[in-house]
Amino acid sequence: MSGAIRACSLAVCSISLAVGLALVLDRYSARGLEGLLLLFAVALSAWYGGITGAILALVLSCIGFDYFFVPPLHTLYISVADLPYFVTFAAFASLITWFSAIRRKVEQELRRALDSLEVEVAERTQQASLLNLTHDTIFVRDMNGVISYWNRGAQELYGWTAEQALGRRSHELLKTVYPSSLGEIRAELLATGRWEGELEKSRADGSGITVASRWSLRRDDHGQPAAILETNNDITEHKRREQEIRTLNQELRKRTAELEAINKELEAFAYSISHDLRAPLRHMSGFAELLQKSAGSSLNEKSRRYLTIILDSAKRMGNLIDDLLAFSRIGRAEARKGLVSLDQLVEEALGEVRPETEGREVVWKVGALPVWHGDRSMLRMVLVNLIANAVKFTRTRPRAEIEIGCQEQRKDQVVVFVRDNGVGFDMKYVNKLFGVFQRLHPTDAFEGMGIGLATVQRIVHRHGGQVWAEGQVDRGATFYFSLSKSQELKS
Repeated sequence: MSGAIRACSLAVCSISLAVGLALVLDRYSARGLEGLLLLFAVALSAWYGGITGAILALVLSCIGFDYFFVPPLHTLYISVADLPYFVTFAAFASLITWFSAIRRKVEQELRRALDSLEVEVAERTQQASLLNLTHDTIFVRDMNGVISYWNRGAQELYGWTAEQALGRRSHELLKTVYPSSLGEIRAELLATGRWEGELEKSRADGSGITVASRWSLRRDDHGQPAAILETNNDITEHKRREQEIRTLNQELRKRTAELEAINKELEAFAYSISHDLRAPLRHMSGFAELLQKSAGSSLNEKSRRYLTIILDSAKRMGNLIDDLLAFSRIGRAEARKGLVSLDQLVEEALGEVRPETEGREVVWKVGALPVWHGDRSMLRMVLVNLIANAVKFTRTRPRAEIEIGCQEQRKDQVVVFVRDNGVGFDMKYVNKLFGVFQRLHPTDAFEGMGIGLATVQRIVHRHGGQVWAEGQVDRGATFYFSLSKSQELKS
């Protein structure tokens, strides 16, 4: 409302001033200027007062012109002779009003457009300043590949300043090597508006670099492709490490294959040697027994003791060969995987070792064990060896306590333990427990060849698990083994 009042006030004032000035000039014989003055007042009102001021100024100018300057004066009468002149004045004034209104509207729209452009330029300048603060590599190019924006991160990564990069084609400047044809990449970019991939580029000093590149397509107001924003992250070191890992894996696979071949050869050798030793050892033991029977009475006590030592050593050697052959067979035997009741295997193992506990007080604590996947005969051997060990090393206890149970069970793994209150062992020697022929106790105190725990470890490894132990000297020991369900039995 205030705008309309100002427009009307401007029209009244401008027309009044024009009429007054024309009357003054007319008094001093300067006639014929009233039309020009009124037309100027109408134009002024239209320019600054808009369409409202223009219409009011046009009406007032016609009234004022007729009242003060068209005879008879001081009336609103218009003669027929003066009508064409009056119409011409009104038409010309209307034309000036229309032109002034259009010109004013165009000027206002132009001013608004300039204001919007200034705001957009300020926003773009601020955005460019923010992008320039980041260390990420960002640059913009048009659809012909010509670089139009180059931030500080791009300068730090590639070595070219913005002045050197702007206006140049990016693929020529950076010597870009694409993973596929540029036409295929552009087709994907136009279809989806995005593209990601790894590119090989060159720095200003000529050194090569691998980047993870992401492209984003910008379209204009008409939906036409206008520019491409590209961001790059340096992954050169990452790719170098990946190549090192691949090389190491290849070398590891090669060495693993070589070790497997050597291991098989060693197993075959051990089996062959052990098998071949049985015949001469059997002869040695047999003839020593014959000699003891036939000539034992004629030998003195010292000779008979020598002969007894020979027989005991031959027997021990035979047991050692048997254990070695059994250990070798574990590695050569074909595993037969199936569902196995660990509870039932424990019962069978207890039945096998119970004769060794006759005359002793042994407290058994057996927890619930699950049904699991594995080779039944092999797992039975694991439990027999561990339980027999517990029985053997609690022999010095007046009341032996042996516990068998499941410590942990998950979807793909179970952990079983055998705990005793026997003589235990020193943890600093724990790494020797599962080695072949390794013993932590004297032979004369506890019999055995040092093969049992090595056999346990080999079987458990074939089931994708691990075996370990905890103990203290004279305070018992606990042996654990895990079984995996997530993989097939290893060869």
